[in-house]
Amino acid sequence: MPADLKYRIAFSKIRGIGAVRFRLLAERFDTFEAAWNADLRALKESGLPDSLVQSILTERKTIDPDRFAAEIERKGIGVLCDSDPEYPPCLKTIAAPPPILYYRGSLDCFRKKAVAIVGTRLMTGYGKTMATEIAKALAENGIVVVSGLARGIDGIAHSSALANGGDTIAVLGSGVDVIYPAEHHHLAASICRQGMILSDYAPGTQPERQNFPPRNRIIAGLALCTVVIEAGEKSGSLITARFAAEQGREVFVVPGNLRAPQSVGANRLIRDGARPLLAVDDILSFVDSTHTASVSNSFLPKAQQINYEEPLEKQIVNLIRNEPLHVDEIARLLKLPSGTLAAKLTLLELKGFVDQVGPNLYQKNLSLF
Repeated sequence: MPADLKYRIAFSKIRGIGAVRFRLLAERFDTFEAAWNADLRALKESGLPDSLVQSILTERKTIDPDRFAAEIERKGIGVLCDSDPEYPPCLKTIAAPPPILYYRGSLDCFRKKAVAIVGTRLMTGYGKTMATEIAKALAENGIVVVSGLARGIDGIAHSSALANGGDTIAVLGSGVDVIYPAEHHHLAASICRQGMILSDYAPGTQPERQNFPPRNRIIAGLALCTVVIEAGEKSGSLITARFAAEQGREVFVVPGNLRAPQSVGANRLIRDGARPLLAVDDILSFVDSTHTASVSNSFLPKAQQINYEEPLEKQIVNLIRNEPLHVDEIARLLKLPSGTLAAKLTLLELKGFVDQVGPNLYQKNLSLF
């Protein structure tokens, strides 16, 4: 493993260091080894918030970069940086792509077109049938199925792709060595043989609740389009759909039973402008006519180059001033549903525009403004 890569990996174990912070460190220090060994003053000069600097000084006492890198190699886990030629091209086009990806399986998946399939864990028989049929059609046409390995629609989409000789990518909200849910261990093993398990979280990371919105962002970013099959009113699939729309990707929705709770969120997506999926051929025709992701966002962590993907992001940042603001207060002032606000705050934190400085407390990243 290259010497500097092990220090990048070590930084990825520290919560709060995403694409923006990695770039700040790269601009301030000649190498990530130098950044890892920097003192308090030098770290502050890089533009990192004080709370994150303190976290780095504390966490690096417990992290041995050499030992952690050796453990990753022993487990057969691959590592990709955003500068590597094998880095997935679709993911490169989103704002602030993940600086490091961990994977188990074949990189060949990144050389093919991909479609994301997401949906509820509490699927109906109809939802199961549609997920099976859509994933089968994609697999038979050489299109990679991307999903999140969750119970329900995700698991069915992965399984159907594998059963029909296709490739599939499972994006986790944990380390690639921590399979969640546990009952999908056998499915995950099959995916590693005929596809890929992927995560931007360091190996060993447990599947905590706050990890899943960023995971959903990667699912959407890997695919030319996202298909939603059954989503309740507060389904995480709605977050994936929002990320896909913000990234300029098409969102297809399988229309659902108006009386079924599993269809409330999905049907609302159609009302709000998503494309209803009326035949599997709709997806195949779309993918066949799409050569690359339609979005190409450059992102640099400089105040004069701040790149909002939509006006709502700017409203949130402008609302959060120098004092931390609770998420409930932000939602009240902007009259936003909690799910919408959670997705936006996750994206803004990933970009480095805001910092979570306490439980559900957010503050503007003053180093950028």
